[in-house]
Amino acid sequence: MIREPYCIVKLLLRFNCLTICLLLSSLLVLAQAKLSVAVAGLNHDHVYLIMNSYQKADVNIIGIAENNQELVNRFKTRYKIPDSVFYHNLTDLLRHKKPDVVLAYNAISDHLAVVEAAAPLGISVMVEKPLAISVKQAERMAALASQYKIHVFTNYETTWYPSNQEIYKNVKQTNSIGPLRKMIVHDGHQGPKEIGVSKEFLSWLTDPNKNGAGALVDFGCYGANLMTWLMDGQKPISVTAITHQIKKDVYPNVDDDATILLEYASATGIIEASWNWPFSIKDMEVFGTIGYMQAINEKNLRSKTTGKGDYQIYQAQPLNPVYANHLNYLAAVLKGDIDPGNDLSSLANNLIVVKILEAAKTSAKTGKKVLLK
Repeated sequence: MIREPYCIVKLLLRFNCLTICLLLSSLLVLAQAKLSVAVAGLNHDHVYLIMNSYQKADVNIIGIAENNQELVNRFKTRYKIPDSVFYHNLTDLLRHKKPDVVLAYNAISDHLAVVEAAAPLGISVMVEKPLAISVKQAERMAALASQYKIHVFTNYETTWYPSNQEIYKNVKQTNSIGPLRKMIVHDGHQGPKEIGVSKEFLSWLTDPNKNGAGALVDFGCYGANLMTWLMDGQKPISVTAITHQIKKDVYPNVDDDATILLEYASATGIIEASWNWPFSIKDMEVFGTIGYMQAINEKNLRSKTTGKGDYQIYQAQPLNPVYANHLNYLAAVLKGDIDPGNDLSSLANNLIVVKILEAAKTSAKTGKKVLLK
């Protein structure tokens, strides 16, 4: 009568001990997998994402290269970062620290210098979108990556959207809408000044020598990235673009609205990038021969198939944790668990993105279609 409950209690205690051991083991694996990163620059407002990850102890920031003392003081105070983490430049930082990867949060024109500093030391780099200010710079970065056998990634917010990944599965794996015929991507917001970006970010974002253009580069890159992915890494045959300066008094040196047309052999891509939307927008529509899908936002989709009823609106499936954010993805690639291939972050994809953006700038300036070689 007493023995049976005693055995049950004993089993429960053993079960709880096993659960605790497994939990501790999982935490140990996570701790070992946590990346140690160096941050190059603090003048891109996307840097707050990595700082928030640092605050949550999801990443180790072992060095920050920034020569703007006002920015250094701001981040040091807000995130309680010790003085020993800060360096005036990346070269000096990398003499003293060996990160798993360098994350660049600076002007696009400075991305090449980051790769030039990190590549000879065998350290991979992830820059914020887009990869480079010109094809010449992008190809130099690719040459360094090849020479020193490192990875050069480009980070886009939309890469980690479950909705975009679900569209890709439907197009590429289940073929649920048939061959692609048209892709439309809308990206942008009311304008960087209007939404209150930092003064440091605004200063280079509106400088054509540091950003490459205005809305054309800032938001045109998203559509070029997604379309290159959906088209299996194909370059478009041609690029045609129209830009506007709707708010010349606010953005006198760069465009604030761009429409880019990509011509493929059997499909058309339309990229609508603007600092003149009435609200922030990042969505994608794809039309196949038998169906349609729209990534309405990060999580929600809308779809319709030939011969079926009304549009269906539903939520995307959660992503595999490896593809859920850039830190998980970086850790997996650096460990050799994933081959970047033509992934949205890959160098192969983003070399084409830069070619599209450069052709779009030429087309907008000349008023002519630009053929891609």
